[in-house]
Amino acid sequence: MPAQDIVGAAVIAGIFMYLTSELGFRMGLSKSNLALIDGEFAIRSLRMQSHKLLAYLFGIPIHLFTSAIFGVVYFGLIKGLDLDAPSAQAIAPYVFCLYLAMLFNALPIAGQGILGRKIGRSTWVEQLVYHAVFGIGFWWELDVI
Repeated sequence: MPAQDIVGAAVIAGIFMYLTSELGFRMGLSKSNLALIDGEFAIRSLRMQSHKLLAYLFGIPIHLFTSAIFGVVYFGLIKGLDLDAPSAQAIAPYVFCLYLAMLFNALPIAGQGILGRKIGRSTWVEQLVYHAVFGIGFWWELDVI
């Protein structure tokens, strides 16, 4: 499978993931919003004044770019390990590693603490749901291609 197909599938999965987080956030079901986390981190890094619209303007492209990078890494892994791209046995552990990286690296770097504790006590569960949506969307999109 060509790299552009895998990267495209990862971006589409990232869109599903973002929409799930946005919907959960707006309905009051979750406290973590992926675009706002990414956008607010970018705003702080650039030492700009925080504004919700600006956070979305930065956060959505950052989230989709990150999803594309995850597709590039996945492409390298499946080529290097000679795996079938749409294999659930390859996607599930990869997405689980992304989930752990989010909890123990990305959220702390973004200023949200380990497991996203500054956002809320259930952030780790919300992130598990978002990453499951990403994994299922990625698998579905790769299987459709």
